[in-house]
Amino acid sequence: MIIDSDVLIWHLRGNEKARDTIHKSIPFSISVVTYIELIQGMRDKKEMNTLIKQLAKWGVDIIQINQDISARAMIYVEQYHHSSAMELADALIAATCVSNSEILITGNEKHYKIVPNIQIKKFIR
Repeated sequence: MIIDSDVLIWHLRGNEKARDTIHKSIPFSISVVTYIELIQGMRDKKEMNTLIKQLAKWGVDIIQINQDISARAMIYVEQYHHSSAMELADALIAATCVSNSEILITGNEKHYKIVPNIQIKKFIR
């Protein structure tokens, strides 16, 4: 199970459905892209350190980008950027899920549903 950035952000904002979804999904993974997006969204080092500690407490596996993931993401951007506005981060996250045969929990289903072979569990806040 891979959790998308939006679900983690909703949890950080106090959304109970996001909290429940995350707790039911432990242990889970995230893409390194999600990790970077979360770190960039932190207001200061204290907030960042709290996030890092929470991810460790949950036992989150941060999946790094490898050659297969980058090749898949490249194809997704080539095929879907002009028709469906596929962006780099979403392409990398989608490729991570497909490459690892993992289900993606996301509230942004529209960003990913065009990707063949992706398994999505829709998060509704």
